[in-house]
This record gives sequence, structure tokens and C-alpha cells, in this order.
Amino acid sequence: MKTWEGYQKGVNLGGWLSQCDDTEETYSTFVVEEDIKLIKGWGMDHVRLPFDYELIEDKDGNPVESGYGHIQDAIDWCGKYGLNMVLDLHKTMGYSFDDAFGERGFFDSEALQERFYKLWENVAARFGKYEDRVAFELLNEVTDKDYCDLWNKISYECIRRIRKIAPTIKILVGGYWNNSVDSVKDLAMPYDENIIYNFHCYEPLIFTHQGAPWIPTMDTSFRIHIDAPYKEMDEAGVKNLSQVTTGFAGFSGDELLSAAYFEKIFKEAIDVAEERNVALYCGEYGVIDRVAPEDALKWYKMINQVFKANGIGRSAWNYKKMDFGISDDRMDAVRDELVQYL
Repeated sequence: MKTWEGYQKGVNLGGWLSQCDDTEETYSTFVVEEDIKLIKGWGMDHVRLPFDYELIEDKDGNPVESGYGHIQDAIDWCGKYGLNMVLDLHKTMGYSFDDAFGERGFFDSEALQERFYKLWENVAARFGKYEDRVAFELLNEVTDKDYCDLWNKISYECIRRIRKIAPTIKILVGGYWNNSVDSVKDLAMPYDENIIYNFHCYEPLIFTHQGAPWIPTMDTSFRIHIDAPYKEMDEAGVKNLSQVTTGFAGFSGDELLSAAYFEKIFKEAIDVAEERNVALYCGEYGVIDRVAPEDALKWYKMINQVFKANGIGRSAWNYKKMDFGISDDRMDAVRDELVQYL
């Protein structure tokens, strides 16, 4: 399987130019140059920068120069400290992975799809010249499996248009069920040799998202340790989770979580990537701040073992706050060791 050099160890900058209050104060203060310097000091080789369409265009689709300026700042800072970047469109007009943002209609509207294409044409015109250290991620976390065929068609058309401007820049494409590793097999064949297959991994979800208030069926007081047997995790998942998860098929109920779990759930995606000669990248993975830091560290060790063994690039969620912050004070006791396993 291809290895995506320069994008093997990264961290997300969520909450800065996406999933935020969309104010200049946040854009100007949530992440600053010193944060990029710190991330480089952790031994990272790249960052993933989520951004929303409102940052760079107004309601009519006209460019917002100040928003482009914030992305340019991030690119310049990363250049200064030797970090690469994945530029991730986290929300487009008409679609967000989170229904709470109220975006609707993207997959039913050719007009909204056209606006999506034009957004990427504009981004490519501005930032395609940084192809040696910037990659484009078309859209964060398609949800419904029913969108699969249409999304493959839309992503192909978007890549075709980007290629007229940035012929060889790396482009990331992920699948349904919020970029589930199980959806990799259904991604369109790579458009060309500069396509990266992208997935996210928060499995077992009942562990990494325990107590998460944004999951409607979750008991926010629920807690479970990493050394709970699969049977206990599975039963808790049935009670607390409403979305599709990878689960524990093929494992004994008495087994404990280990690297073998990630080896098994990644195998199909790895096989597909090898068959299609495409690199595999995990754009998000992490553990909610309701989990004890020591348990989080164990989880990172397990998943990192499998990432490294298979040359899978990755970017941990999240650098700061957003319920997953690695730089948050609560992680002080384990952070020096933890960053070795990102």
C-alpha cells in the first residue's frame, strides 16, 4: 500500500475556522503562531485545518478576503515551522455532518453542488500553488449511505474541476457513515494517482464518546473503562448509541480491547487501498474528555501500533478543546508520552 509521506503524524485544529462562533475574535485568537510552533515541537509533520464555507464566502457566494487571510496565515505559519497541511472543508452550503447546523439540501440541489464546485475552484486558485505542502479534503463526513453513489459522482466532478487549476495536488475523499472505515470499499476508484482515501476512527464509539451530550440516545453520566470486556462495551452500545458503529463481530465477549481490534476493523480498507494502489489516511481519531487520561493514553497506543505497522497517515482530534483537547490542562500528566503515539 502507498504511504503518504509528510502526513504520517498530525493533529486537527478544530474549533478555530470551523464549528465555532464565526467571529473575528475567535478566528484571530483560538490558534496563533505559537500553537503551530508547539505542535511542531510535539514531533508532528502536519496539521488538518477544518474550515466552513462561511469563512471564505458570503451568502451569495462572493469571496470574503479576511477569511482567506486566516487560511493564508495558517499556511504561512506551517511553512515557517516545517508542517504540511490538510485543508478540510468541514461544512458546505446545504450540508454539514451535524444536523444542528441546519444545513439542508446539498444532495438534492444541483445549484448547491455547483456552488460547492466553485468554492473549490476558488480555493484551488488561491492555494493550489502550495501543492508541495498542502492537500485538499473535499468534504467532511458524509452521513447517509444512500448518498454513496451520488457523492462518488459529485466528488469526481469536483476533482475534475480542481485538476484544471491544480493538476497534481493531493485530494482526500472519504465515504458515508461519517467517513467510516467500513465505507472505504465503496469509494469511487481513484481519479488519478494523487487521490488519498480518507476515513475516521472513533471505535469503539461507546468508549471514545462515552457521555457525549450530542448523541441523542447517550446517557451523559455513562462511563466505561478501557479494560471492560467486549460484551460489556457491546451491551452499553446497544443502550446508548443510535448511529452505525463497527462493533465487535468476530471477537469473544470476554476479550479486552487491544491492537488486534484495530487490525481487524482496518483490514478491509487496507486491502482495498492495496488493490487500488492508493494511500490510506485517518483524518480524525481521538477520545472524549470524559475518559480518564490514562485510559485515553492506552487507546492511543493501541491504534497507533496499527497505523504505524500499515503506514497509515493520521491526524488526531483535537489540538485544543472541542471535548477532545490534547493540549488541555487535564492531559498534562500524560501528554509527553501521548504525543509519541499520535
